[in-house]
Amino acid sequence: MRTMNVTANAVRSGTQSRVQTIAYWTVTLLLAISITLSGIGQLMRLGGNDELVTDIGFPLYITNILGTWKLLGVLAIIAPGFPRLKEWAHAGIFFLMTGAAFSHALADDYGDYGFNLILPLFYAALNIASWALRPKNRKF
Repeated sequence: MRTMNVTANAVRSGTQSRVQTIAYWTVTLLLAISITLSGIGQLMRLGGNDELVTDIGFPLYITNILGTWKLLGVLAIIAPGFPRLKEWAHAGIFFLMTGAAFSHALADDYGDYGFNLILPLFYAALNIASWALRPKNRKF
C-alpha cells in the first residue's frame, strides 16, 4: 500500500517514480540500439539493405541519407539537454519508421511474415513509448 501512495504522490508532484525512470531508460536504450544498428547497416549497406530499398523503388543513395539521420536522431535523444531537439528527433524517427512501413506496404513488399512492416512499426512504437515516458527535464 505504501508503494501505491509513493507513486501517486510522485505523479501528483510532477516527479518521476523509480519504476517510470527504469522503464524510460530501458525503452530508450532499446530504441537507441535498434536505430543505431539500423543506421550503421544502411550506411555500410549490410544485411540486404541494398535490396530492401531498391526493391521498393528507392535509389540506393537513400541509404546514406537515412543512415545518417538515424544516427543523428539517436545522438539527440540520448544526449543530455536540448529538449526541443529531442522532440524533433522523436518526430523524425516516428515519421521515418511509419514511412518505411507504408512504403513497403504500398510496394507490396511485406517480407517474410510481414517483417518489412512489423519491424519499422515496432520501432515506431518504441519511439512513442520513449517519448511518453521521458522525464520532466527532457520536456520543454
